[in-house]
Amino acid sequence: MAEDRSDRDSRPSPDALLQAATQEKRGRLNVFLGAAPGVGKTYAMLEAAHVRQREGVDVVVGVVETHGRQETADLLRGLEQLPQRRVAYRDRVFNELDVDEVLKRRPQLVLVDELAHTNVPGSRHDKRYQDIEEIRAAGIDVYTALNIQHLESLNDVVAQITRVKVRETVPDSVLAQADTIEVIDLPPEDLIKRLKEGKVYVPDQAARAVHHFFAPGNLTALRELALRKAADQVDSQMLSYMQSHAIAGPWPTRDRIMACISPSPLMPRLVRTARRIAERRKAPWIALYIETPAHDRLSDKEKTQINRALTLAEEFGAEVVTVAGSNVPGEIIRQARQRNVTEIVVARSHRSRLVNRLRGTLTDRLVELGDGINIHVITGSSDAESWFEVMRDRFAGVSLAGLIPAAAIAFGVTGLVKLAEDWLPGSSIPLLILVGVLFSSLRYGHSAAVLSSVVAVLGYNFLFLQPLYTFTIANAENIYTFFVFLAVALITSNLTARIRAQAEAARVREARTASLYDFSRMVTGAAAEDDILWAVVHHVTAISKAQSLVMMPDRMIEDGGRLGIRAAYPPEDQIDDKAKIAADWAWEKGEPAGRGTGTLPSSDWLFLPLRTAERKLGALGIRFPDDRPALGPDERRLLDALAGQAALAIERSLLNRDVEEARVLAETEKLRSALLSSISHDLRTPLASIIGGVSSLMNFDSRLDDRGRSELLQTVRDEAERLNRFVGNLLDMTKIEAGAMQPRLDWVDPEELVATAVKRASPLTHGHDIRIEVAPEMPLLRVDYILIEQVLINLLDNAAKYSSKGSPVDVRLRHDGSHVMLTVTDSGSGIPAAELEQVFDMFYRVKAGDRQVAGTGLGLSICRSILKAHGGEIRAESPVRDGRGTRMIVTLPVEEQPALFDEARPGGETMPHG
Repeated sequence: MAEDRSDRDSRPSPDALLQAATQEKRGRLNVFLGAAPGVGKTYAMLEAAHVRQREGVDVVVGVVETHGRQETADLLRGLEQLPQRRVAYRDRVFNELDVDEVLKRRPQLVLVDELAHTNVPGSRHDKRYQDIEEIRAAGIDVYTALNIQHLESLNDVVAQITRVKVRETVPDSVLAQADTIEVIDLPPEDLIKRLKEGKVYVPDQAARAVHHFFAPGNLTALRELALRKAADQVDSQMLSYMQSHAIAGPWPTRDRIMACISPSPLMPRLVRTARRIAERRKAPWIALYIETPAHDRLSDKEKTQINRALTLAEEFGAEVVTVAGSNVPGEIIRQARQRNVTEIVVARSHRSRLVNRLRGTLTDRLVELGDGINIHVITGSSDAESWFEVMRDRFAGVSLAGLIPAAAIAFGVTGLVKLAEDWLPGSSIPLLILVGVLFSSLRYGHSAAVLSSVVAVLGYNFLFLQPLYTFTIANAENIYTFFVFLAVALITSNLTARIRAQAEAARVREARTASLYDFSRMVTGAAAEDDILWAVVHHVTAISKAQSLVMMPDRMIEDGGRLGIRAAYPPEDQIDDKAKIAADWAWEKGEPAGRGTGTLPSSDWLFLPLRTAERKLGALGIRFPDDRPALGPDERRLLDALAGQAALAIERSLLNRDVEEARVLAETEKLRSALLSSISHDLRTPLASIIGGVSSLMNFDSRLDDRGRSELLQTVRDEAERLNRFVGNLLDMTKIEAGAMQPRLDWVDPEELVATAVKRASPLTHGHDIRIEVAPEMPLLRVDYILIEQVLINLLDNAAKYSSKGSPVDVRLRHDGSHVMLTVTDSGSGIPAAELEQVFDMFYRVKAGDRQVAGTGLGLSICRSILKAHGGEIRAESPVRDGRGTRMIVTLPVEEQPALFDEARPGGETMPHG
């Protein structure tokens, strides 16, 4: 086992290797990090670019901001500059990085200044660092520049120092992905001198900046932030290098503290001591707990101590790590070397001195294994428990339900062996008795294993060792046999119980993994936000055996509003004030609050934040029974994982909703623009004709003869009717869209309907020969007479508009038994094949250049809506003959004919109509 452990420690970390392999496929990122504007980041970046160019590297400039500094502009000479993309926004034109041009050119290295820059609306990405990510994904190296005040995690700190709130920020993850960070630094005195010389800002801005942002104290603080951030990044890169190359630490380049959590009453003192050491060293620290197979046998009190210690460490800013293992000292040292820990803090063992001398202490083993790592030991005090109290608490929870059957099995197996003694060889008797011990160990656990071992050994002594049926051992050789048998029984039963515990732990982990998988599949399959929320509360309740709820802000409430219950299981309408405050805290701060935490622990509810990298969504609440012990590390990790998955699923539903709302808004804007365009042109044209005609009649009435006066009045009338049709179409479309237009069905003769529509449309079709062809024996239609007549009038108007004067318009009426087909055919220029379906969209009109006729583009859309309400349909065919013409085909269903009309029709009487 030791050899296997050694082999595992000598292998590189798979995660580190995977990260390195992923980075190999991407371009490298070099960030020139400055403490403040004007320190020379861009200048240093350009100088480095010239060095790389002299080395034979293909270098281009994507975008560089000189800010009017001549010495910076001079360094651009000799470097190829790619054209920038010009974007118009609010009557101004801006130059932006052209990502497509960079990808097309594919240099080895591209310079992209101002990492925190926000792109102009309408660009491919919102932020420039996203442009850089796309360029790096193509395998192109990038040089960029950034000031420390633009880093997201330091934004509030910088605002507190300088009293200036920086709006443009970059996520810390972007800087963490940088392959190299070069800190560009200047002493405050030199930077202020550059500022006064006008090398940073123009004189008026420079004078104000010296008294505000560029105060010497501010610059010193910003320099420290920049240097610390760079040091953290270098330390992270060194740790990744050690893990990917299987280098056993520690490399004491920087202190890193590890606190070892155990079921000891000394844990609060240990955590506080570790935190003080880390704070004095300005070092990161880790709280580590090794979850051994014996974890499940710990008392509730000991589990609570562990959970409180881990929670306290997390509140103090530690990285909390829980790993499974059986060799505690070996696992601690392995984790310490893997994480480059320089100092380990452990608590004094609470076992008795005799046990410590026989088995050795954890401290001794760590000193033996941890060469190069300092060990701090926290000693006990008067508040520490005695060994007797610890053992009492540990065995207080042992149930008789497992001990009694284990003792009975051991006693029964021993008795059966006694009955079969005459048929068994003497050497096999102890082995057969051990079978009962092993079975009890496997079935009932460690405590039952110890009891069954003792019962089996006593039974063996009582039934098989001379003198029989007494617990006296007369033969000295049998004394040796007795103790060997006892040792073998205890060892084998302990090993069997340990295997059982490990199998049970594996089963629990598998169940939790399956639970996460089921939950992920459940929320992935749910599309609506309410479905996701109900899936979350049902699943959390099922796995935690507790009440759960999700609280989120109402959509109409801004960030400052209160949370409300969006889903709960079992149903819950109200929670107390403590729970509401804890939920608000978890939502706003992004930290757990409520029961079992350091914030409002008196609340009955535990609230976990539901948030993603982009937004805070709400809080997940869990209320456990009052008699339930505190959450264990595994349970807490499971709930955290569920909260994380729930937040991602909720965000996905919100993004889908946002996309749908954006689509609806885009369609609404498109409709509004089309409507305004139509009104501004097609509706104002008849108004202009009417106003012109009326003005002529008023101003020149005496000069006009009867013919001229009649023509003007006819023009006014025609244009007024045209305007009335346009307004009518708009009103009809509004009714249709609102669902207010309901057909009033009645039996109608289609031949008479066509004749009436042709007559009413005669002013619109003036100058065209309307040719009507009706098939014999036409069935009656059950339709709304007025609406279908409007459809025919719109089709005739459309045909006349797009046909030359004097050309014919054919109207045909026929049927096939189940449908009536009406076709209106013109001889116009036709409709392109790609637009045959689009002509039925609102406000859509076929492009016709300068010969575009007046119209709103609503007629065909209204026709389709009316026919759809009747169960019919309309489609277009073009060309019809000789590459010209359009045929509109209307299809209406034929219902079973009424008996009255069927009887009247043979006599040839006139049919009534609606």
